[in-house]
Parts: sequence; C-alpha cells; structure tokens
Amino acid sequence: MPDRRHRRVLSGWPIRHFMPWSLERRHQSGNLHFVTFSCWRRQPLLGSAAAKRVFEVALEETRRSRCWGVFGYVVMPEHVHLLVSEPERGSLATALQAAKQSVARQLIGVRPHFWEKRYYDFNVFSAKKRVEKLRYIHRNPVKRGLVERPEDWVWSSFRHYATGEPGVVRIESEWMESCQGRAQLPHPELPHLELPHPSKTGLDGAPGSDRTP
Repeated sequence: MPDRRHRRVLSGWPIRHFMPWSLERRHQSGNLHFVTFSCWRRQPLLGSAAAKRVFEVALEETRRSRCWGVFGYVVMPEHVHLLVSEPERGSLATALQAAKQSVARQLIGVRPHFWEKRYYDFNVFSAKKRVEKLRYIHRNPVKRGLVERPEDWVWSSFRHYATGEPGVVRIESEWMESCQGRAQLPHPELPHLELPHPSKTGLDGAPGSDRTP
C-alpha cells in the first residue's frame, strides 16, 4: 500500500515538487556543497547589474560573518549556483538563509516573495566532482546564450580562477588565503584547475531544488 507521498505522485502531482527520495543530506562531512536556488517562480529578479551586485555583496558579508568558504559562484538572472564549504558558524541552511534574506530586504520591493523556499544541495566528494561543478558554474552564462565566453560574465568566479583577479566575493583558491588566514595551497589532487573553454560542451547540470528556510 503506497504511503501518502507515493499516492500524491501517482495521482498526478508533479514529481519536481518533491525532494528525491534517495537524497541524503550529509552536513559536517568536510565536503564542499554545490548549491542551486532560484528566484520566486523563476522570475529574472536578479536581471539587472545592480541586483547581481547586491547578491555578491550579501554573499561576501555572509562569508565573513559565518567564516564560510566560497570556492565558486555565478549569479544568473533568475537563479544562483554556489560551490561552498560548510560554515564554521552555524549550518549551511542558516548561512544561505542569511544571504538570501539580506538580498530580499534590499530588492523585494512590493513583491510578496523574492526567493523560492527550496534549494538543491549536492555533496561534492572528490576533486573530479569539484572541477565538474566549477565548469558547470562558469559555463552556465555561455550555455544560456548570455555571453560568448565565461570571462565575459562579470558576476561569477571565473575571472578569479583564470587570472587571480580579486572580486567582490573572496574565492578560496590557490590565489588566496583561507578564511582562517592560512595560505591556501593547491589541492594535492587538483594541482592545475582545467578551466572550461566556450567551445566545449557543457556538463549536465543540477536542476531541481531542495529546501531553505
């Protein structure tokens, strides 16, 4: 006899409204997290340059206050991708909530909502997966046809990885020091990060959503 969750799916409810049943959240694992969250009903509420900058500033403020490692990011018109560590202060969910609430307070205007409540969270458990997710993050604007090259999209971590150029958000890489002030040496399994070229096909992404307060 299927339980209520199964009955709702079988009766025609869209599967996308539910978290994958096999998804197991693994926090305090020491892994990085590939996180995706969207604006309310996928509206392009981050479409302007000013709105994207507001998000970058909020992310950097949260990184500092939570001692949160940001390894990669891209701000798209209607969603955001992050590659982050688990924060030293509080949980991943509360760190995301703090960043999102900061943005919403500044940009919500007369709208009743700014963000979708759920987010997608994938544990990045290997150097290979780290490179894969960074490629996906940096190629997202190209895949969407917003720019021809990843470096042409200002609101991502691509330029930092390519040149060491500092941006609004401090990126944890071989170019920078870690949040604790120690030198961040190249990962022994990842001595040279292979950056995506616009001519390469994009990797399968991570659609869907997971939960955020």
